[in-house]
Amino acid sequence: QVHLVESGGGLVQPGGSLRLSCAAYGIIFSNYFMGWYRQAPGKQRELVAHIQSDGGTDYADSVKGRFTISKDNAKNTFDLQMGSLKREDTGVYYCNVYKLGFNYWGQGTQVTVSS
Repeated sequence: QVHLVESGGGLVQPGGSLRLSCAAYGIIFSNYFMGWYRQAPGKQRELVAHIQSDGGTDYADSVKGRFTISKDNAKNTFDLQMGSLKREDTGVYYCNVYKLGFNYWGQGTQVTVSS
């Protein structure tokens, strides 16, 4: 069965850093697209960062310059390095692996930015 497992969430102070990781099982990682999404309380889920099969990346305007998405095809993992965290970054973060006709989600990991 295909499943994704997120890790690395937690409580961090504003200005701090956190690294999230997603491990994928049951699929061949290469040639998939990967993304990190988040959902803040009372808000819709939004795309935070996306990495293409060729390694190209895209970021939400709100996180540009602060977050970095990366992947390791050999290990079937991809990460989200988050820096200069702000209170508005608080939310549940979900990893996503997809291609045309397929869409897989992790269970989510809580990130709380608070002093």
